[in-house]
Amino acid sequence: MTDALDLAIAHGRRFVAEQATRSVAPTGARADMLAPLPTAMPATGIDPAAVIDLIARAAEPGLMGNLSGRFFAWVKGGALPAAHAADVLACLWDQNAVLAATSPAGAVLEEVAASLLLQALHLPETCAYSFTTGCQMSHTSALAAARHQVLAKVGWDVEVNGLCGAPAIRVLANAHRHSSVDRALRLLGIGTGAIVPLGGGGRAKVGADDLRAALAVAPGAPTIVVLNAGDLNVGACDDFAALVPIAHAAGAWVHVDGAFGLWLNASPRLAPQVAGIDLCDSWATDGHKWLNTPYDCGMAITRHGDALKGAMRQTASYLTEGGDTRDPMDYTPEWSRRMRALPTLAALLELGRDGLADLIERCCDHALALHDGIAALDGATSIARPTINQGMLRFHDRAGANITDAVIAAINASGEAFLSGTTWESERTMRISVCNWQTNADDVRRTVAAAQAALAGLR
Repeated sequence: MTDALDLAIAHGRRFVAEQATRSVAPTGARADMLAPLPTAMPATGIDPAAVIDLIARAAEPGLMGNLSGRFFAWVKGGALPAAHAADVLACLWDQNAVLAATSPAGAVLEEVAASLLLQALHLPETCAYSFTTGCQMSHTSALAAARHQVLAKVGWDVEVNGLCGAPAIRVLANAHRHSSVDRALRLLGIGTGAIVPLGGGGRAKVGADDLRAALAVAPGAPTIVVLNAGDLNVGACDDFAALVPIAHAAGAWVHVDGAFGLWLNASPRLAPQVAGIDLCDSWATDGHKWLNTPYDCGMAITRHGDALKGAMRQTASYLTEGGDTRDPMDYTPEWSRRMRALPTLAALLELGRDGLADLIERCCDHALALHDGIAALDGATSIARPTINQGMLRFHDRAGANITDAVIAAINASGEAFLSGTTWESERTMRISVCNWQTNADDVRRTVAAAQAALAGLR
């Protein structure tokens, strides 16, 4: 067993060490990954070390370099050294961190991780929390608590009676919300038909008048308001200080998609962009973005612990409750779960309050420098200059035709950087997202140079 572990760690160490020089984009195709692998179940078993070598060889051409400081697609951070190593510990210890009884260490360390997390994000220390697989399940967990609460207020027990015959829930949501909010509503049985999209507050923002008007349509109806902290494309944040009191005056629950933008509250310089976010009822975020943990590290937070527990708690006669120690299972949708909070604890301890603020601010500074460097190139047009860590540009040839997708493909093919595209106001654009703790001025320079070379080859 130790031979296989040593070999796995050696492969992992090599991959991490090569990030500054290896291609950020994958270097092979599907056929290259399948080639070393058997096409049928082996008749006899393979030596564990040989299995590890086989898997590593097959994966190599398909590995994405999202640990690199030159990965700027899909709002992905890297992994801080302590967080990465703590995740390895979580794998090797293989604890079921569902109850204090099944893993005392898992339960206690999760409590400490959450305490530091709430302090870092400047959220009430009395908030309840759930460490989830990612922001998708953070939305699902937080909105399950919201569903519980808004229906309980009108006398309906959704955990007992379900949604058949229940009063309809309205969801007043930012029109530029992430699609994971929609899927959470589908999973919870509320459905996307309940969504009333809101705008009116400027680019990708909800306006106070639009919110008031929507709330007035059905006063007293069970209502959830979903706001954004960090739009996926332009980085816009809703005006929480203005909107939350309006929603609360109408009896609505306010949920925040803070997948990455919630972390702005950890920076004294940038926190004014999310002023009032602490007034909300629930927040969903993800550690693998701006906290730079590995994956499988989402967080759902709510100031209404009874609602979250009411939505999630499940018991059985054979389970042992934790007594003075919190049982994670009471707040999560799983029966079995790894020590998911460990990388969060490690990252927060490695960074400290000042280091976390510096990480957030550096990413925003690099995003601005990267955007401005590319926007200055002949054939590039700025669509959204970063106000935080998100920017957007498009590219055109000498005839004015949009060649954005071709430029992105050429940059990615160079291996120097990796970016992604989207459609914004019917035009193809390139998104810039800077979340990685390793990104530096040289990464910005290399990426601008790669964009310049791509444009030169296409114009």
